[in-house]
Amino acid sequence: MRRDAAGPQTASEYVRGFAQRAGAARGQQAVKRPGALRWLIYAASVTVVSWLALQLFYFAQIATWNVVDPQSTAFMRSDAAYLQADHPGLDIQHQWVPYDQISRNLKRAIIASEDANFVNNNGYETDAILQAWERNKKRGHIVRGGSTITQQLARNLFLSREKSYIRKGQELIITWMLETLLDKERIFEIYLNSVEWGNGVYGAQAAAQHYYKTNATKLTAWQSARLAVMLPRPKFFDDHRNSAYLSQRSGVIARRMGAAELPQSSQ
Repeated sequence: MRRDAAGPQTASEYVRGFAQRAGAARGQQAVKRPGALRWLIYAASVTVVSWLALQLFYFAQIATWNVVDPQSTAFMRSDAAYLQADHPGLDIQHQWVPYDQISRNLKRAIIASEDANFVNNNGYETDAILQAWERNKKRGHIVRGGSTITQQLARNLFLSREKSYIRKGQELIITWMLETLLDKERIFEIYLNSVEWGNGVYGAQAAAQHYYKTNATKLTAWQSARLAVMLPRPKFFDDHRNSAYLSQRSGVIARRMGAAELPQSSQ
């Protein structure tokens, strides 16, 4: 008996027909809806473009500081928000003063304490970074960054106090920008006027007035040595001014100050 063309299908014919229909449906869905790979490429592209735009912003901002003084830093803005929320009566203490109105004692003390090779390095000290890496690896978390004066400035100007390798990477990029666009004296001038020196205290002039009721240009060698020693933990030493470590370490820095080399303007 002959089977009609429209009669029942065999199992293999049914399976083949089902597979064809499923393939056609998937093809239609692919046309209507982008695949996961396309979305992944799009997200990656947006991320890269956003990152490049941020780097361009940093670069342009730093370039303007050849002729314009920074008015605030990321650390200042963060502290201002904190003081406004928790201490409404307190404000950020900060007053910009030109480089030649800051005591040479303070300049020498900071270089002796924070970055003895500041004048000659390119913003990085490879040995210090590697030593910090080894110590962090042993501790299992970041406890040291091996930062030069330029790296500290990069962090203070644009970044947060969070300790992470991502932030450290961005810090190194900004450090390169600072060293490329500004001379050493200008970098040091901005650093001296923006570095944190206590609870809401920023810059040499504010620090001189806060701790010694004087001006930055009149700081003595001993006062300068103490201020330099405070830099790694400014809020702590603001609250613990009679610390034995502060006194002992200040003596060490005072003896090193004479060998500190100050930067000269390239202009």
